[in-house]
Amino acid sequence: MTHLLPRLFFEHFQSTSFIVEDEDVMAAFLIGFISQTHQNVAYIHFVGVNPKHRKNGLARKLYKVFFTKVQRLGCHTVRCITSATNEGPISFHQSMGFSMSLRKDYAGLGQDRVLFSENIS
Repeated sequence: MTHLLPRLFFEHFQSTSFIVEDEDVMAAFLIGFISQTHQNVAYIHFVGVNPKHRKNGLARKLYKVFFTKVQRLGCHTVRCITSATNEGPISFHQSMGFSMSLRKDYAGLGQDRVLFSENIS
């Protein structure tokens, strides 16, 4: 997945991105930021959990750390997005209490996406 994580995310979103390591190996990470357009909205861009560490609650913990951080920075809403066929993340976000909406052709013709939103205030 390293091709999906350009260095700029780690340079420009340090205060709202998090890494969990296990014996110097990345176990999980969350890349997030605060919207420059809507300053009370935070966005989770990418989350990954090493397959060896899945089902241990790391993603849920990272989300909670992110919620706490951005709430302190004045955010009231967290948003994220996934492909309409990506069942794992859809189920995960539903279990976390996110509301969701399907947007047809959101990323181009035939590129449907599920948009998630969670009120954290």
